[in-house]
Amino acid sequence: MYWWGPFVLILAFATMEGCAWAAHKYLMHGSMWIFHQDHHVGSSGIFERNDVFFLIFAIPSWLGIMLGIIYNQYFFVWFGYGIAAYGFAYFLIHDVFIHRRFKWIRDIDTPYFMAIRKAHKVHHKHQNKEDGECFGMLWVPRKYYVEAKKAFALKSK
Repeated sequence: MYWWGPFVLILAFATMEGCAWAAHKYLMHGSMWIFHQDHHVGSSGIFERNDVFFLIFAIPSWLGIMLGIIYNQYFFVWFGYGIAAYGFAYFLIHDVFIHRRFKWIRDIDTPYFMAIRKAHKVHHKHQNKEDGECFGMLWVPRKYYVEAKKAFALKSK
């Protein structure tokens, strides 16, 4: 019926990486640092104030799905699904794989995942809101991928 739906989902997912990067750089390390700070300096317990950003990104997903269904505007439904898919990927990669807030995923030894972990480690070396780098999650600077490929090749020998 709506053959284009999966393409809209992929578009939304890809768009979210740019939105998440900009929100991370300009909001989380800017005016909303009060919520993000505990993520950089560490916190006790399973929840952080930083988790409020889950809601900030979940609301447009929910609204797109709900209002799209109510008004038969399925572009927005699929876009909402794309945002939700990105949120799920973020949870698995950032919270489970990188920070190990849940012990479900152990080391994944591929250059791509090694590069993601390295870029995030570089991001967290700054415990204040200034001087940050590597604000993305899935798209990492090429230099970290190249380093990871070399390390992977050495490790594989």
